[in-house]
This record gives sequence, structure tokens and C-alpha cells, in this order.
Amino acid sequence: MTVDAHHHVWDLSVRDQSWIPELSPLRRNFTLTDLVPEARAAGVDRTVLVQTVTVPEETPEFLELAASHDLIAGVVGWTDLTRPDIAEELARLRELPGGRHLKGIRHQVQGEADPQWLLRPDVLRGLAAVAEAGLVHDLVVLPHQLPACTEAAATLPQLAFVLDHLGKPPIASGALKPWAPDLHALAALPNTYAKLSGLITEAAPDSWSVDDLRPYTETALEAFGPHRLMFGSDWPVCTATATYGEVLSLTRELTRGLDAGERADVFDGTATRVYGL
Repeated sequence: MTVDAHHHVWDLSVRDQSWIPELSPLRRNFTLTDLVPEARAAGVDRTVLVQTVTVPEETPEFLELAASHDLIAGVVGWTDLTRPDIAEELARLRELPGGRHLKGIRHQVQGEADPQWLLRPDVLRGLAAVAEAGLVHDLVVLPHQLPACTEAAATLPQLAFVLDHLGKPPIASGALKPWAPDLHALAALPNTYAKLSGLITEAAPDSWSVDDLRPYTETALEAFGPHRLMFGSDWPVCTATATYGEVLSLTRELTRGLDAGERADVFDGTATRVYGL
């Protein structure tokens, strides 16, 4: 069994994705109908659908989509972590059609100018409510924001934090510092996990190789261990560089040195356990 712990869908006729450049090949609709045959052909039987924009309407739509198709086993949605009634809002989302599929909350921290945004009292209060609701928090951050992630995770040991895309390391430049030490500091906390996802997006667009990605994957394996890492395709963002099947094959190549049980964790067990799929 294989779980894809990170993908998206969007329909530009429903909602613009303003983060996509005008001439990008990603500026078109990518729907579950597009994903299903690719996922099935790759042997993926369950996925986690992750939010893309910070609007309240998207999460209910994703929950309803999850309820209508057995491929989606979980949803990581969005809600305003700073709202005073965050606990009530999370409860409301759980009561919506497909609400049982809500497994986590994510905020576009990478877009926040304040590198300490996660440590604001109102944000920490919201994150505590996420933990109280039995949900996970996905971290989408840039490398310079990793220290704040570590401090937030230390402050809230009751909350599972999942780092998306390994914190977007500077693969194109080949640099490992300060990203690698900061990743190790985050991984030292037992309530932290990470996704082997989105790495090809951080590599040099036209000239990357498996060897360019290997030092970053090996650093993550050293820091977290296979039992706290999970595969994510980052489809359809990945399609600007590689097909769905190619991304899965690439991740299998990067983890080829693991034993069977360790690979089972990366490609199934960790996501199943952390998200409660």
C-alpha cells in the first residue's frame, strides 16, 4: 500500500490561484479526475489533500470532495488560527459533510513577513486549539523560519507538527547550512515529522539530477528517521518538472537504501499513523 501524503487540486473557474504566475503551465485546472488515473497507475491507494489558498470556503469544498471519493483519506485544510472562536470553528468543520476527513490545519507561514509569526500569542493559542481538536498542523515554511517552528513545537508538545517539503531547502544552490542544522534541531523534538515532498521544485529547473536531491533526503533520514518521514507527490506543482509517476519513482530511488520496514513507513505507515488515516 502507498499513501501520497501531500497533493492539491484546484479549479480556476471556482477560485483563482494568485500564487501561480500568468505564463506558468500550472495555470490551468487540476482536478481529482485528472489525478485518479495517475495515482492508481502508480499504485497509490490513499492520499492527503492539502489546502492551497487562505480562504474559508476551500476547506468545506475539500471535505465534501473527500467524502465523494475513496482515494482521499484525509484533508489538511485552512482556518484562521488567530480567530477568537477557533475551537468552535474547528468543531463546525468536523460537522460538515466529509468532516471526518479533516486531519490537519495549515497556514501559509512562508508568506508571513514576520519570521516569528508562529510564536505570536494568538497563533500559539490557535495551534493549541488544533491540538485539542485532535488535529495535526502542517508547516509550510522557508528555511529561515525553521527556528520558529522548533520553538513552537517545543512550546506545544501535545501538537504533532508536519514539515512540508523539508522546509524548502536551497537545493538549486547546493547549500546545506544553515538549513541542515536547523532541520536537525526541529527533528530533535518527538512531536515533529516531515514530508519528502516538493524537492524537485527547489532544484535547478532544467538541470537537476537525483544526486542533487540526495544530500537533502539523507539529511532528513538522519534527522527524523524513516518512522517520522512520509512521501508526498506535491501534485500538481510537481508537474512543472516531472510526472506523478516520476516523482514517486524518484523518491523510491532516494530511499532505496532503507530496509522493507523502513520503506513501508515512508510510503504508508508514517502518514497513516500521524494523520489517523
